[in-house]
Amino acid sequence: MRIRSLSTVVAAALIAAAQAGAAEPAAPPAPTFADLAALADGAPLAIRARVKSQAVVPPERAPGLAAGHARLFVEAQTLALLSGATSAPEVLRYLVDVPLDARGKPPKLRKREFVLFARPVSGRPGELQLLGPRAQLPYSPALEARLRPVLAAFLAADAPPRVIGVRDVLSSIGNLAGESETQIFLATAKGEPAAVTVVRRPGMAPRWGVSWSELVDQSAVAPAKDTLAWYRLACALPRALPANANVASDPADHARAAQDYRFVLDQLGPCSRNLS
Repeated sequence: MRIRSLSTVVAAALIAAAQAGAAEPAAPPAPTFADLAALADGAPLAIRARVKSQAVVPPERAPGLAAGHARLFVEAQTLALLSGATSAPEVLRYLVDVPLDARGKPPKLRKREFVLFARPVSGRPGELQLLGPRAQLPYSPALEARLRPVLAAFLAADAPPRVIGVRDVLSSIGNLAGESETQIFLATAKGEPAAVTVVRRPGMAPRWGVSWSELVDQSAVAPAKDTLAWYRLACALPRALPANANVASDPADHARAAQDYRFVLDQLGPCSRNLS
């Protein structure tokens, strides 16, 4: 009887542990460099804050709320201003949509720390509008260490401009067989110059680079992965060369330009994101 009782207790404990584990929401995936860059690019403010209180907004007062989520009204304390204005209010208030757990309950955020990517609400001191449902990231020293160089890159005087597409493409052959050069002129948000150059030489691997100035030459270098220059290209260039962007009349030049464009995309690699 003692063995059976012990087995019953152990089984009950295992079931309770499994149920408790099932109630815990899955940890969100770590943001990629592109995730952090996208948030930093659009956020007037990046703030480290600790939640003081939360209240559930009634569903009828939460338009656009996704199924399986709750909208919370959060009051938080500013711990550090990571980017943006010279100062931030000590007490912050904002709305955030969070997924419900297995029991249909919102997570408890009180005393937890987050990094907020937001804009101030005009005429309402201390109120913020998050950039989106994933603009509240759980804080950790590791996240801050990854985020600070991203924020600094956007503030640099020589920060690459935002790319919005391809403007023109020129491709020409050289004097030697297998020699060619393709220049891909990019469209940017404010009309700043930007161009990608692909150079092919006989017996050598193709070489490419990007220039962020009026001067376009063969000495331009390819950006390193997970840098702001890489993000501007990998996460903004269309997946195929626009047909109306190629100003060459020779079909062979068109084909070579398209080949070089695909080469650049392959070299950049995917713009991977974990935050939707």
